[in-house]
Amino acid sequence: MPYGSRLAATMTRRLGRECLYTPSARLALYLALRRWCRPGARVLMSPVNDDVILFVVLAAGLRPVQAPVSVWDGNIDPAAVPESTWRSVDAVLTTNLYGIPDRVVELRRRCDQLGIPLIEDAAHAIGTHVDGRPIGTFGEAAAFSLSKHVAAMAGGFLTVEDARTRRELELLRDDLLLPGRLSTDLAAALRPLARSAVRTLHLVRPAWRTMQHLGLLERDGFRMPLHAPRLSLSARKAPSLPAYEPWIRVDMHDFRSRHGALVRAQVKLRMAGLDGNLTRRRAGVSLLSGTAWASPALRDRPTHQGPLPLFRAPLLVQSRDSLVERLVTHSVVTGYLYDPPLDDYAGAEFVEPSPDPWAARWFASHVLPADPLLAHKITNALTREQASTAHPPTPTTTPVPDANRS
Repeated sequence: MPYGSRLAATMTRRLGRECLYTPSARLALYLALRRWCRPGARVLMSPVNDDVILFVVLAAGLRPVQAPVSVWDGNIDPAAVPESTWRSVDAVLTTNLYGIPDRVVELRRRCDQLGIPLIEDAAHAIGTHVDGRPIGTFGEAAAFSLSKHVAAMAGGFLTVEDARTRRELELLRDDLLLPGRLSTDLAAALRPLARSAVRTLHLVRPAWRTMQHLGLLERDGFRMPLHAPRLSLSARKAPSLPAYEPWIRVDMHDFRSRHGALVRAQVKLRMAGLDGNLTRRRAGVSLLSGTAWASPALRDRPTHQGPLPLFRAPLLVQSRDSLVERLVTHSVVTGYLYDPPLDDYAGAEFVEPSPDPWAARWFASHVLPADPLLAHKITNALTREQASTAHPPTPTTTPVPDANRS
């Protein structure tokens, strides 16, 4: 029986697509990129994205092409992508940032016209539907993360269209898996329990400050250190997952370790509570969408009956960086901040910069992703801090290329 097949069967029933289990969404995405993109291919993607995803794309031997994004939600704006760029790319990678779905119908149409694959990064979008279809069923493949919605802090899925492709990818996955160890399994099983205990005992603030003082946080600010000279050397070995492992393993050192029965049992238990988790998230997002800080993409979705972002609710605030520091005193730790955009972070040596970067810069520097499960706590904290709302520039405003943070 293939590794993780019982968990994969659960996801298959949910999506109606063939699935294979992986230790992480990072590995799932790497498998998809290797399967559908030849080395040297150009992949259109949003610059408002996790730096780990950038390194996964580079590890697959691909050239990341940064797309213009919508200032409303940070996802790819297909209409703003120049026709010359469309004609030059070999694949499209979605983000579904914070659970706000990409414009997948339009992206699917453009990919079909160009004869190129659409690959969905659905890590933020379990349970999200567009036009009655789940995110993860529009592309040739989609990567899901169980460390997000069900807080398993381990495990992922890759969904594909047919059983033959699934079997091929299972073989590639097995070649990349590292042998499991009891210590690794115990750590993976205890991580979500430890996080729950920290929150229950109201230890978020001291735990976070202690990690800061001890240098246990692996990212410098919102991004990890790039180490450009070493990254350039790794490019000579691409496609190669081991060559890029120092970057891809950040915050998840066992991202390709074979999970034993202990971890898989915990993942199965948490998946059983997924629908209840999503229901609680919808309630939290509904509360946050009615606040003064809600981004237009968040505020307008309930009105137009559009899908809600169930992973994080994007709020827009002034002086975001200093506010993030102050929120820790309210036991609110803000993660998943993708600032600066990837083209500013990595530079033209490693990515093709966006032809119109202002929207990504503005959104990335003002967005505050709020956990819907902490909606009341976050709302109270922002009120006490007298947080000011940031408003996206209007169409008549001339954008400043390097928009100053305010």
